[in-house]
Amino acid sequence: MNWQPPRYKHAGFTLVELTIVLVIVTLLSGGLMMGLSSQREQTMNKEAHQQLDLVRDALLGFAMSNGRLPCPANPNIAAGGIEELQLCAAKHSHLIGYDCIAADNQCVREHGALPWLALGLKESDAWGNRYTYFVGYEFSDPLIKAEIDAGRRTRFKLDTLGRARIQNGAGQDIASAIPAVIVSHGSRGAGAYLPSGTQLPGAAGDEAENADADLTFISHTPTDTFDDLVTWIIPTVLKSRMVAVGKLP
Repeated sequence: MNWQPPRYKHAGFTLVELTIVLVIVTLLSGGLMMGLSSQREQTMNKEAHQQLDLVRDALLGFAMSNGRLPCPANPNIAAGGIEELQLCAAKHSHLIGYDCIAADNQCVREHGALPWLALGLKESDAWGNRYTYFVGYEFSDPLIKAEIDAGRRTRFKLDTLGRARIQNGAGQDIASAIPAVIVSHGSRGAGAYLPSGTQLPGAAGDEAENADADLTFISHTPTDTFDDLVTWIIPTVLKSRMVAVGKLP
C-alpha cells in the first residue's frame, strides 16, 4: 500500500464568495448613506421652516415697534444686514404732497436681502444662504417729519394694499395683495445670495420666478426642480397687530 499525505480542506473564501460579500456590503452601505442623507435633508427642511417662522414673527415685531416693515438690505455686499436707506429727495409716490427735509429717509429698494441685523436674526438659512426679501415701499418707508407732524404713526393704513402675489406654479394665485415676501432658496440655493454678496446661478422655472425681483412668487410642494421655501406677511395679520398696539387706525 502506497502512503499518501493527508489532504487538508482550505477554510478561506473563494474569489466568487468575496465578490458576493463586497457587493452586499456596498449595497448595504449605499442604502445606509441614502437613508442618512434623506434624514439629514428632512432635518434641514424642518429647521428651515422653523427659521422662516422666526423671520415672519420678527418682521411683525419690527412693524409693531416702528410702524412699518423694515427696508431690504443690500444683497450684493459682504458686510450687510442693515436697512438700506437714502435721502428722500426723489420721493416715492406715497410721499407726494409732503416736503422732505435733509434728515428724512426712504428705502433704496423693494427687493433685496433680509436685514438680519435690524431684526436680530441669523444672516443665513439652514443651507448658509441669505434670505431673499421683498417689501413694498408703501409698507416700509420710514415716516418723514412732515407726516409725523401731521399725526401719522404708521407708514401704511388699514386700506393700504400690498402688490406682491403668490402663485402655485400653475398660474393660479394662492395669495394676493401681499405686503412682504421672504424666500429661502432651499438646498440647491439657485438664485440665492451668499454671505459674500455673490448670487448663485442656475435658477430656472419656478425657482427663477423667486429670484427675478418682480412681484410674482411661487410656492408649492418640493419637486426635482423646485425646493424653494416661501413665506409671506398676511395683510390682515399685520394690520391687526398694529391695531392691537394702538398704531392703527
